[in-house]
This record gives sequence, structure tokens and C-alpha cells, in this order.
Amino acid sequence: MSIQSSIRRKTAPDIRARKRGEPIVMLTSYHAHTAALVDRYCDVILVGDSLGNVMHGFETTVPVTLDMMILHGAAVMRGSKQALVVVDMPFGSYEASREQAFNSAVRIMKETQCGAVKLEGGVRMAETIAFLSSRGIPVMGHVGLTPQSINTLGSFRAQGRNEVDWGPIEDDAKAVADAGAFSVVVEAVAEPLARKITETIAIPTIGIGASAACDGQVLVLEDMLGLSPRTPKFVRRYGNLGPAIEAAIEGYATDVRSRAFPGPEHVYEMKKS
Repeated sequence: MSIQSSIRRKTAPDIRARKRGEPIVMLTSYHAHTAALVDRYCDVILVGDSLGNVMHGFETTVPVTLDMMILHGAAVMRGSKQALVVVDMPFGSYEASREQAFNSAVRIMKETQCGAVKLEGGVRMAETIAFLSSRGIPVMGHVGLTPQSINTLGSFRAQGRNEVDWGPIEDDAKAVADAGAFSVVVEAVAEPLARKITETIAIPTIGIGASAACDGQVLVLEDMLGLSPRTPKFVRRYGNLGPAIEAAIEGYATDVRSRAFPGPEHVYEMKKS
């Protein structure tokens, strides 16, 4: 008989059950130390492909590889204890076929031990979501602004700001829900549309630049903490660590150059005989 851990992680069904309940709290994390901090307060930790921008300096998420997602996902799992960890499937790892998506998702789940994967796309990915879900892989959807499509979208612009454009986005959200996703991220869409989607579909919506009416919210941790050089309109900063960190680095550099650091308390003396 196996010994069960005293701490039980949240699961995809736990999050699915939060529809119209207590709002779901989700933040990104890409390494063990921030995961340990985020884990204390969040229901879901997203290992987003935004790590391409935040950790690796890419202009878009397109260059992110499956191996990169697995590396960071495993680190977040080691740092967290109770939150559901969801790992993004990067561009090129799932679009070609259901089988490609399954093989990529299996690698992610086996090598990170995360609880779910996330992929972008609505109607066009519904068959893939159903294929994965029916084979034991929990899937979080992502509709509205889909950053992996930046090369066809042309810019990171809000979606559905004209009501005539609502139909395809509503269809995407419904398709994701009907296909078996346990939740869906709704990114950068007009507030009334995000509210309508939330009221209409049966799975939780997690907003980012969407609506307070969504069943939950997600932000990129570095955006929220003021560490990103540019932050989107939809970000509220709950800290401004950028200047403080720069001041700390400047202080360290000054102390090293003046030989004020290290001091006597930071070095090792000879043992007394």
C-alpha cells in the first residue's frame, strides 16, 4: 500500500468545480523559488510560454521549445506543493495532429509531473482537446488573443471590441468547453464579451485583460511585480521591484569597488589552535 502525502495538490476537476464559485487565483512561475512563494496563495500556477519573453529575452513566445517548457515545468513542480501546475504547450508542439499533441503532452506530464497542459486555439483545436481529454490529459484552453499566433495577427491587440467580431470568439470558447477542457483562459477581449462567455459556457473562465466577472484571473508574475520593462494595460502592479532591485545591484557594485564588501563578517578566519 502506498503512503499518501499529507498535502494534496489541487487537480483539474477541483478547478472545474469552481465554476461560479470562489474566484480562481492563478499566476505564472518559471522556477522553484518563485513557485514556492506563489504556491502559498494561488490555486493554479501556470508555467507559461511567456517564459520566452521573461526568462530568455525573446520578442515573442514563438521560439520557445518543448524542452524549455519541460525544464521550467519540472522546476516549478519541485518548488510548489499544493497548487495545480499547468504547463503551456509551445508553438509547433501540438498543431500538426492529434497524435503530435498527445506525444508532446505525455512528455510534459511524465517529465514534469504537472497536473495539466494548456494550448491555444478554439474551434480549430477542439478535436485535439477532445482527443487529449479522453486519454487522461487534462487540458486548459486559451481563446481571444492567442500570442503564439502573433505572426498572423500582426500585433498584440485586444479582440472583440466591435460586437460584430464576437461570433468567432464565442464559438471558440464554446468549442473548447464542449471538447472537454476543464477551464479556459480568455485573454485581451472586450469586457462585455468576456462576461457573456463566462455566463454562457459550463467551464471556468480565467481572465487576463478580460472581465472581473470571469471565474478567475491570471497575470504574469513579473508584470505584477513591476519587473517587466513594458506592461500591458490590463496589468495592475502590486509592487514595483524593478527600481529597488536596480538600486540593490548598484549598491553591491559600489561596495565591491570600494572594498566595503566583503566585510570581516563575510569571510572565514583561521581556526584557533
